[in-house]
Amino acid sequence: MKRRFSSVCVYRRPTGPVACFWLALMIVSSPFRVPSAPAAISEDDEAGLLARAELRVRAIYDKRDFSVERFRATWLPDSSAYMTLETPAGASEPELVQYAPASGKRTVLISSERLVPPESTQRLVIAEFVRSPAGNRLLLRARRGAADKGDGRKGEYWICDLQSGALRNLGPGFHVPFLQEAFSPDSQRLLCRRGANLFVCDIASGRTVALTQDGAPGTIENGHGAARWSPDGRHVAYIQSDSSAIPKRAVIVPGDPTYRTFEDRRYSRVGAPIATLRVGVVSAEGGATRWVELADKPGTFYLNHVNWAGNSEELLVEKLNRYRNAREYLLVNHRTGAIAKAYAETDPAWVDAIPEVNAGMEWIRGGKAFVLISEKAGWRHAYVVSRDGSIMTPLTKGESDIIARGPVDEKTGWFYYIASPENATQRYLYRVRLDGTGAAERVTPPDQPGTHSYEFSPDARWAIHTYSTFDRPPVTDLVQLPEHRSVRVLEDNATVAARAKPLIPRPTEFLQLAIGGGVVMDAWMIKPRDFDPAKKYPVFVFVYGEPAGQTVLDDWNGGQGHTMFHRAVADLGYLVVSIDNRGTPAPKRAAWRRAVFGSLGPLSTEEQAAGLKELARIRPYVDLSRVGIWGWSGGGSNTLNALFRKPDIYHVGIAVVPKPQPHLYNSWFQETYMHTQEDNPEGYRKSAPINFAEGLRGHLLIVVGTGETNTHLEITEGLVDRLIALGKRFDYMAYPHRDHGLHEGKGTEVHLRMLIIRYLIEHLNPGPR
Repeated sequence: MKRRFSSVCVYRRPTGPVACFWLALMIVSSPFRVPSAPAAISEDDEAGLLARAELRVRAIYDKRDFSVERFRATWLPDSSAYMTLETPAGASEPELVQYAPASGKRTVLISSERLVPPESTQRLVIAEFVRSPAGNRLLLRARRGAADKGDGRKGEYWICDLQSGALRNLGPGFHVPFLQEAFSPDSQRLLCRRGANLFVCDIASGRTVALTQDGAPGTIENGHGAARWSPDGRHVAYIQSDSSAIPKRAVIVPGDPTYRTFEDRRYSRVGAPIATLRVGVVSAEGGATRWVELADKPGTFYLNHVNWAGNSEELLVEKLNRYRNAREYLLVNHRTGAIAKAYAETDPAWVDAIPEVNAGMEWIRGGKAFVLISEKAGWRHAYVVSRDGSIMTPLTKGESDIIARGPVDEKTGWFYYIASPENATQRYLYRVRLDGTGAAERVTPPDQPGTHSYEFSPDARWAIHTYSTFDRPPVTDLVQLPEHRSVRVLEDNATVAARAKPLIPRPTEFLQLAIGGGVVMDAWMIKPRDFDPAKKYPVFVFVYGEPAGQTVLDDWNGGQGHTMFHRAVADLGYLVVSIDNRGTPAPKRAAWRRAVFGSLGPLSTEEQAAGLKELARIRPYVDLSRVGIWGWSGGGSNTLNALFRKPDIYHVGIAVVPKPQPHLYNSWFQETYMHTQEDNPEGYRKSAPINFAEGLRGHLLIVVGTGETNTHLEITEGLVDRLIALGKRFDYMAYPHRDHGLHEGKGTEVHLRMLIIRYLIEHLNPGPR
């Protein structure tokens, strides 16, 4: 059968008589033996498979048939109601409403008719909103009109008076990066930014006060990551970031291809300078900033959590060293400059790889203690720590990890959190007593296996609860706690469920793969629609395998958003499989997560291959003579490692936006897990796929975007040059001006998925034998 793959080919083997000589030479000189496989499918069969696949792919990425609605709401401070955007029947744009949780009484706060600013005919379309502490005003981020939706992260900022309905624009150039912290405690002022400087805006008069004046966009950023009102509203604490020492790199600006233009962007790669951070406090009336005098050398640390320490005199500063293997919680008196250490910990690997879980704290007992999350005991547990750090009481105990923190309900004496002690692929709500007594209690009902998430009311009596499984789209309801009594369904995604049901003929199989040494890995497998266990099927592995995420999760996006695409691939005649090796952030203790410390790549390669062999041992319909693998970003790197280091196991690989030279990647991520190349040269050597490129014997497709701001194109181009120098056959597809997600441009998402499918079909024969 004539192959018609049409990606950009960097190197192709010769054809004709020369090809015969080349093939003979390959057979004689190479120990690699191409495994036997079924005869290639016919052109007509291939065309039929591609046509059916394209219909599915277009339904997923063009029509968005399986994109679910996520119910989003904001609770009022007194928990008496939640606010949400809701589009009335027959309307094209949403209005802002609120609901009483117990009765369900609906109140329209701002109808769409009221969202027409003075001297304008264009209606505002709200993207985000926050209510003032006094409840009399709203701050809106909105765009004008429905025609040009543009970038969903952008928009103008408007203040809406809920009594009169009056709308006022915050002003040209002003934006509010910290929407939830924008209002002053008395609701009379707003904290905002213009350019790289902080301002306070008086809502009644419109007068603005510059809090900083030294900001320079792209170099000195005031309010970087944090800017907070003091509880008495008299001061603002903020972080200033100075990136002037960070080297710049040129980035192409899309435009006239004949006369290209570039802009310089700062990029701190491994070993390069990082931003200099400092914490300052300034009067809300303006004036000089009083800087916190941290002992560390500038440009040698990161700041996670900076906020007021339960009063208007002290700040809490969470500081991590550059390698993130030491962290401190410092109490700083901004008037006297006195600094006290409330808590500190170190780890040979890292102490803070998941900031949204481990970082920060919550004050209790009137500011005399706080709840802290730490992995210092080998599992991720919660502790109550006295303000001076002298007393540390464990709340959660035993061999179980906290997955995510929930609220503290001091009134009834409970701490809520997400965990799943028996199954690392699922998520449930638990609670434990704040005094450290008694055992943890599961709040999520036992008859709902899968993944649960919660948006709690401030008093922890209510929660907007979302439940899904790998095969079931999310359903969101309002529940009363701690009974977990469902009050009403808020979003059922029934349309998506109905569309998906005929495409899920059998449940996705979750299984565990024991590979020796006490290592048991979670995996899932999607089978073809016409699966016959008496036959053998090719395997297509979806890999990530790095510390930034799991792929094996029992929720609707458990395949990192690729679930319905993988179902389409499976129905072509493949077993689609994903495995979580050690080093992925599964709730399986700190040692599991830190097993990859020092070198990302070698361990994941070994364990993924071992898991595949174990899968074939326990599932005889797995055909190890036909194995493909693909992944995105870090998964693209692991795809390269699989093909280069395990060529007898993997025969086809598709690496999307990989990072084959980790020493060229960004400092904040790579250094956490591997330190710098100077400190760890052998770790970087063993980690880099480029150093093992001579092992390539199968079919490889590399996919990149030329507008990358994450795994920069130059990181991959070094590998391209290396493969060319080695005379290796591979395929290469570059999407112009696309960034890391490869979303930009009409048709890109469909084209990329069909590219993957075509490459797979042409190089890994589908169907059973």
